[in-house]
Amino acid sequence: MPKTHRLDRAQVVAAAAEIADARGLEALTLAALAQRLEIRIPSLYNHIDGLDALRREIGLLGLRDLDVQLTRAAAGRQGTDALRAVARAYFLYARAHPGRYLAAQRPAREPDPELETAGANIVDLLRTILKPFALSARDQIHAVRGFRALIHGFVSLETTGGFGLPVDVDHSLERALGWFFEGLDHPGRTPRNRTK
Repeated sequence: MPKTHRLDRAQVVAAAAEIADARGLEALTLAALAQRLEIRIPSLYNHIDGLDALRREIGLLGLRDLDVQLTRAAAGRQGTDALRAVARAYFLYARAHPGRYLAAQRPAREPDPELETAGANIVDLLRTILKPFALSARDQIHAVRGFRALIHGFVSLETTGGFGLPVDVDHSLERALGWFFEGLDHPGRTPRNRTK
């Protein structure tokens, strides 16, 4: 017989996020969550509006948590030192919380001010860190996209077992970041043609 619990929305979302991190976002079901909380499935609807709404809440939690981690990592640092610290924090967060991270990457199906604000906070942090590089507004956007894509690519490939060669993934990330930073220092330079 399910136990009687005094639950609030935050506890329900936190439990769902733990399931998503441990088993994968797609493995999260209302049945699994109800079992974890030792309540009946209908009782979940006192706190959430269904599975899609629950995944949205996990994504919002992930964005807010990530923002806190990145802001903390950047504190007191500038330039490439700040970017390197933020990249490391970004990668470690995604590695530790794959379900929350994946949920945070899903675009909203309709306008969602809360999600948009949470995502914009991370982008604004990166743009602030990039100011010392004196990039144009357009190049700053390119740099933010490139930085996020670089980290996300490493996260995605590691999560799916895409790094099969016997070389340390953390070291590969450091090398890739170094090349990215070199490009930021010389944004107008044409890449060398190494085929000659």
